[in-house]
Amino acid sequence: MLRLRWNPALLVGGILTTLLIATALISLFWTPESPTRVRIALRLKAPLEAGLLGTDHFGRDVTSLLMVGAWNSLAIAWPAVLLGAAIGTAIGCAAAAWKGVADEIAMRVSDVVFAFPAVLSAIMIGALVGSGPLAAVLAIAVFNIPVFARVTRGVALQVWTLDYIAAARALGKHPLRITWEDVIPNIAGALIVQVTIQLALAILTEAGLSYLGLGVRPPNPSWGRMLSDAQTYLSQAPHLAIAPGVAIALSVLGLNLLGDGLRDALDPTLRGRDVPV
Repeated sequence: MLRLRWNPALLVGGILTTLLIATALISLFWTPESPTRVRIALRLKAPLEAGLLGTDHFGRDVTSLLMVGAWNSLAIAWPAVLLGAAIGTAIGCAAAAWKGVADEIAMRVSDVVFAFPAVLSAIMIGALVGSGPLAAVLAIAVFNIPVFARVTRGVALQVWTLDYIAAARALGKHPLRITWEDVIPNIAGALIVQVTIQLALAILTEAGLSYLGLGVRPPNPSWGRMLSDAQTYLSQAPHLAIAPGVAIALSVLGLNLLGDGLRDALDPTLRGRDVPV
């Protein structure tokens, strides 16, 4: 517990991530202004001149847009990463359990999926289901499947070499049961760390997709779309780009620090202790 309390990366990452989640949840019940309220008379106002962070080219409150944008980012990033993690973990566990042909097929399919970045996947999926949040979720999830498949396979193969796994196999325990009861609990820490890292990448990817018009549809606020709209007014109102840019940077930084802190806390080898067997 002392390690958890004084780990700087875990502390800073936890604070930033908590602020992100709290902001997103608060936006469901309260924002300073309606994020869709247009006030042409107050367009392009500087911070503190009209609201805490000023207004955009439609006179909408930037603070409110940022708050709702936080929720929209998490609403796409969370299900996308969890879906990719669930499928990828299942594939990685199967590859580690059966090895041989199953392992080779899983890894080669992962290589093929890796060849298609999330943006390209979103374009292809958008052609099938239409651009929007669903396409963004599916594109990010597809990109995450091989990531979790490879991470899961790597750590699961290490667990399969341990003595108690060999004893379970000698007793005739089915590989599926060994995977569920013995392997997954021992690799859960590594998967949790990977989830936080992939969440950071998912938020960044969602912003990129929205910037290109493939993510959240207007008038729903999105950090990426705010950046896209702001590029026309950089000389007049630089705060329109600075605000969402800082929000994205702090969110990604917080999740990455949280992942690093959790890795240090959950990995016994990084604490300088041996694994009890």
